[in-house]
Amino acid sequence: MSPRGGLVAELESADALEAAVSELQALGYRSVETYAPLDLPGTETSRRVPRSRLGPFVFGGGVAGAVLGYGIQWYADVRAFPVAVGGRPLHPVPAFIPATFETTVLCAALTAFVGVLVALRLPALWHPVFEVDGFERASTDRFWLQVGRDDPLFDRERTTADLASMGAVRVVPVPEEQAT
Repeated sequence: MSPRGGLVAELESADALEAAVSELQALGYRSVETYAPLDLPGTETSRRVPRSRLGPFVFGGGVAGAVLGYGIQWYADVRAFPVAVGGRPLHPVPAFIPATFETTVLCAALTAFVGVLVALRLPALWHPVFEVDGFERASTDRFWLQVGRDDPLFDRERTTADLASMGAVRVVPVPEEQAT
């Protein structure tokens, strides 16, 4: 989850960003978000990104899909339209396996898709940090670090000084969200 409000610091390199994240963690800051034009796995491990809680929900969606898929086939073949032709059993378990597998995968995938949208609060077409001048360069050649105002150690002057001491090109407050 992205922090709201606070301060953003513009940094010139990936190494500076990783060093700043490590220093902020050492100082005790917890609400830290990074924005970079490339993947920096080192920043995620140093920020202690929590493990996703989506797995049990996806498993549950898959189990529900399996039960639903098997149940529909059983109801149609055994209960609603029982047809005993050529010695075929009314409840042919092997014949139900492919469709049951497909509904399991379908429901698990749909659960994962919707779960990611909910967990990431998407679609989010706008964020207050987008209003910072020059932030669009985060997708080309600049590295940004945000300390949220919800951080227990956040104090505008102290946090600005901490970010400036870490080699920030500039430190800018994030505009407040407007209520619409």
